[in-house]
Amino acid sequence: MSGHSKFANIKHKKEKNDAAKGKIFTIIGREIAVAVKEGGPDPANNSKLAAVIAKAKQNNMPNDTIDRGIKKAAGDANNVNYESVTYEGYGPSGTAIIVNALTDNRNRTASNVRNAFTKGGGSVGTTGCVSYMFDEKGQIIIAKEDCDMEADEIMMTALDAGAEDFAEEEDSYEVVTAQDDFETVRKALEDAGVEMASAEVTMIPQNYVELSSEDDIKKINRILDLLDEDDDVQAVYHNWDE
Repeated sequence: MSGHSKFANIKHKKEKNDAAKGKIFTIIGREIAVAVKEGGPDPANNSKLAAVIAKAKQNNMPNDTIDRGIKKAAGDANNVNYESVTYEGYGPSGTAIIVNALTDNRNRTASNVRNAFTKGGGSVGTTGCVSYMFDEKGQIIIAKEDCDMEADEIMMTALDAGAEDFAEEEDSYEVVTAQDDFETVRKALEDAGVEMASAEVTMIPQNYVELSSEDDIKKINRILDLLDEDDDVQAVYHNWDE
């Protein structure tokens, strides 16, 4: 994946999200509710909640909004009825797309996701049809412009905490971890004072697909935009080389 500006992609996503903070706050609010229901309201004893709180802060969610969300979820734990669903499918020219959603209505979400694929000339496939093309990993992106530490110091902090890999790009550093080691590595970097542009468990493509046709690019952007507008959709992963 050398040559890809991961930080530029992160910044692009954040700029889109800044125009629709309600969407990203809705996503994080649902993630907080599910994390509290599964592991309790104390982030010190709930690594999933700690990771969601870190994500909330990266997206500039106010601390009092985070605290209210945790308290509300703790009080309504038995009423949280979101379930996690995953859809896999194909975009133009065989691009692979994975959609993660938290929903209280499977039929509505399935219909919306299928509609997004169809409008972009794609199709929803069966479970497992494209996920084998991705690796589920922890991924931490650190923007050079936000970090004063030397690359070697960041690398050793990450590797000592259990990271699998460290890479330097033109404008950023990337730390990759096993899924189970993600929170330990993220916490170690946070404790070392490293500001992270993005830190999440994600699906990293094993290979990327280039789209040369303007029509194909228009179609895949249509799919991604429609999925991005859906409040049930939490995350979308694809192997299009943007």
